[in-house]
Amino acid sequence: MIFKTFWQNKSKSKDKLSEIRDFSDKFNYKTNIHLRFVDFDLMGHVNNSVYFTYLEIARTKYWEEIVKWDWNKTGIVIAHAEIDYILPIVMNDKIAVHVKTSRIGNTSFDLEYQIVKLKGTEEVICSKGKTVCIAVDPNTKRPTTIPEAEKQKMLTFEQLI
Repeated sequence: MIFKTFWQNKSKSKDKLSEIRDFSDKFNYKTNIHLRFVDFDLMGHVNNSVYFTYLEIARTKYWEEIVKWDWNKTGIVIAHAEIDYILPIVMNDKIAVHVKTSRIGNTSFDLEYQIVKLKGTEEVICSKGKTVCIAVDPNTKRPTTIPEAEKQKMLTFEQLI
């Protein structure tokens, strides 16, 4: 009887899908992604592992176009990657990935992503992801301070200052 009362009194929270669909943070960067035949599985939708490739493509473009990361001075490794799958991506879908820097520390920073289907002028969220990125000294292979120039570009572009 104790368990029954406990569970009946537990407050109801939104399900994860509702929380993700309500996600509406501002993203300043977006890039289109070209779907390849190899991305699809036998079910006719993009295989779950390929979503991480889309995030990689988008963050690389973000670093090249916006941050102008100097790879000769400082490398980056991904310490953590996560993704929530919301809607499948199928053949003939047109997709884009939104990227933003959401946190900047001393040696690490977080990137957040939204993969969206483009339907005319509307965007439908297919997935939401996050990576924790670590700045690495290419000589020592150890974490290092994020270079000031790159840090300032991220702060300015994302309006975090």
